[in-house]
Amino acid sequence: MKHFIQFENRTLAEQLIEQALKYKVDPRKHISKGLGKRVGCIFLNPSLRTRASTQIAALNLGMEPIIMNMDKEGWALEMQEGAIMNKTTVEHIKDAAAVLGTYFDVLAIRAFPTLTNKEEDLEDFVLNQFKKYSNVPIISLESAVRHPLQSLADMITIQENSKAIKKPKVVLTWAPHIKAIPHAVANSFAEWAVGCGHDLTITHPEGYDLDPQFTQGAVIELDQKKALENADFVYVKNWSVFNDYGKIHSTDPSWMLTESHFKNAPEAKIMHCLPVRRNVELSDEILDGPRSLVQKQAENRIYAAQAVLSKIIE
Repeated sequence: MKHFIQFENRTLAEQLIEQALKYKVDPRKHISKGLGKRVGCIFLNPSLRTRASTQIAALNLGMEPIIMNMDKEGWALEMQEGAIMNKTTVEHIKDAAAVLGTYFDVLAIRAFPTLTNKEEDLEDFVLNQFKKYSNVPIISLESAVRHPLQSLADMITIQENSKAIKKPKVVLTWAPHIKAIPHAVANSFAEWAVGCGHDLTITHPEGYDLDPQFTQGAVIELDQKKALENADFVYVKNWSVFNDYGKIHSTDPSWMLTESHFKNAPEAKIMHCLPVRRNVELSDEILDGPRSLVQKQAENRIYAAQAVLSKIIE
């Protein structure tokens, strides 16, 4: 595995899930595996779980993680080819990524979309510029299009909690939010859920269709109540409009899940990647109740990152 930036295939996904669960039992079983190796965690955007879990994962393998907040501590980067740098940017990505590639064995990059330049976002432009010029393995810590480490942790969480269910019904439901939110988590979750063989239903208000490349193999149901029937796992996430790119067309509060939504799915477990706007995206009664797997997902971020780092440094 040269890079970890998206779902590749079911066999690899199952290998990573299995390794992650082994690390959860014994986090430091390979404490010497990464000795002498460094991972550069490059953040162009904020983070809590991704930052902390990746550092812990690296340390569990004996690697040295070094964090750089490029939006605050590094030079302003120019990403465009052939740019005349006579404005606000100070260093070109060609130079910065090449230098970082000599300092680190692995680079882990977090770069959100603009939500204004659709073409550039869909190309995963920033992530691919680092990939192009660094010449070392790249791990996505969330990009303009995907969040594969989160999705791997989600698949680990589903497997842990579905041992008696052969093929769980998984529902990805849109939730209201006060601002435009990227598509990366929803895209990636759909890609991984279908790829791992789950029965996936996606529900959202009219006009909130995701990029079709990520919803192949899923059932699309615009009636949330119908979509939730007999659900085993319900993944809650907001995303902005894809076709009218980055816009908000609805903030309908009726899409926020409460216990009343689960009359026909009494055993359903609830998932969310965090951070969550309480009582906007999800109600307190759900987040603090027995249905919630949210904290378990967050814990599994460590072992997802550890499995990926372990596979890459092999």
